[in-house]
Amino acid sequence: MKPGRTYLLLTVFASGMTTLAVELSASRLLDPYFGNSNLVWANLIGLILVTLTAGYYLGGRLADRFPRPAALYQIVAWAAFLVGLVPFAARPLLSGISGQLTAAQVDVLVGSFAGVLALLALPVTLLGCVSPFAIRLAMRGVGQAGHVAGGIYALSTLGSILGTFLPPLVLVPAFGTRATLLIFAAALLLVALGGLFRAAPRLAAAYLFLPLALLALALLLPGGVVKAAEGLVYETESAYNYIQVVDWDRRYLLLNEGQGVHSVYDPENLATYGTWDFFLVAPFFNPPPYTPDRVDSLCLIGLAAGTVSKQYTAVFGDIPIDGVEIDPQIVRVGREYFDMTEPNLNAIVADGRVFLAHTDRRYDVVGIDAYRLPYIPWHLTTVEFFRQVRDHLTGEGVVAINVGHTDTDWRLAEAMVATLGQVFPSVHVINVRDTFNAVVVATVQPTEATNLAANLPGLTHPLLVDAAGRALADLHALAPGELVFTDDKAPVEYLTNLVVLRYFLFGE
Repeated sequence: MKPGRTYLLLTVFASGMTTLAVELSASRLLDPYFGNSNLVWANLIGLILVTLTAGYYLGGRLADRFPRPAALYQIVAWAAFLVGLVPFAARPLLSGISGQLTAAQVDVLVGSFAGVLALLALPVTLLGCVSPFAIRLAMRGVGQAGHVAGGIYALSTLGSILGTFLPPLVLVPAFGTRATLLIFAAALLLVALGGLFRAAPRLAAAYLFLPLALLALALLLPGGVVKAAEGLVYETESAYNYIQVVDWDRRYLLLNEGQGVHSVYDPENLATYGTWDFFLVAPFFNPPPYTPDRVDSLCLIGLAAGTVSKQYTAVFGDIPIDGVEIDPQIVRVGREYFDMTEPNLNAIVADGRVFLAHTDRRYDVVGIDAYRLPYIPWHLTTVEFFRQVRDHLTGEGVVAINVGHTDTDWRLAEAMVATLGQVFPSVHVINVRDTFNAVVVATVQPTEATNLAANLPGLTHPLLVDAAGRALADLHALAPGELVFTDDKAPVEYLTNLVVLRYFLFGE
């Protein structure tokens, strides 16, 4: 194979790698402002495909008009340079879009669309030009067309595979999103300049300003805070989330766009007056007299930074607690910033369903706090999953789940009540006042909502008494919906989108 052909294939590989790396890294840029719901991913993937389509068409036209290597390498150089500009433009652009649209309550849908379009349309379109242009340059005759095209697209796809795995698994956790994009931009720009020096040395010298410009930007605009927030204590990016710790009236754990609070910590007062408190009262839906000393074990799926585990330890003593959290960085943040150091807490880094499938432990309470609109892991919502949960509960066991809703749209909660009802004989709902959350409690044995009031006289700990009193005031009689989630059919994303869109469009 001729040296020029070999370098052309290297360019194709590097371009394919950069294309997928840009897509995966761009999702991390969007997380702090719009989250990572499937609405955001649909916008991201859809617009990437649209711009690649435009690039394929444009690249074919340009290749026929300017069938010279120097033309290709100029396109690649500009694509690499524009990729390098993305992390510098992202923060002011996305924060501006988010700030303008939040008031209109369409920031996730419209904001992520506008952000992807503004940041990625040009670089991805240019990256899309590379493969058809390379096919034109590599062609030596019509008889080679299939072989050449197949080989180039195969090599581009191989590069895409590398670009898929490197950012989320290696580079973003180690260096951050900004550095990851700069690394890929620099690598592709190096390939482009190398090709230009081979094809047109004088022209290549003129393009040396591109890496110098990126270097100047990197030096003049240091990374700093990814997303400014009042009272920001700490921020980091993990393989799963953009994580913030903020101090307002208390300490809070925020993830991704920051609209939902995932943990609360106040060493002077463990009452949160929110969702977490109601996990404490779940066992007391059992028939009376059910006393606190009968709660001997807890499994938390969605440990976060340990709000519920800290409350359970304070109320029920040093009972064994298995806290399952998929993100190891959140566990670390919990220990360092939320005093998640209870000796009875066993923090387990794993997916909640996978953990249950591989343990033989049984619990009095299983708490699931992995649901916050619009982040609904569908595999934690199905009949089959709740059968797993049931198999790990004692005879008086209960499961408590945090489920989202709006003031007028309870469809997701109704579906969860219907799904739980396929496995458990009784299901109760506590509305969390002034939030978009409800705590749904299902019991292994048949129970009545009135059991909570009957058990109230046997409660002594002030935090538990207060939480039970508020829960009694906000018991919500919710009929099961017609939809039941199964592993075969769990349209959680579709249902969530309906709830979110209705709220964004009509405010209800």
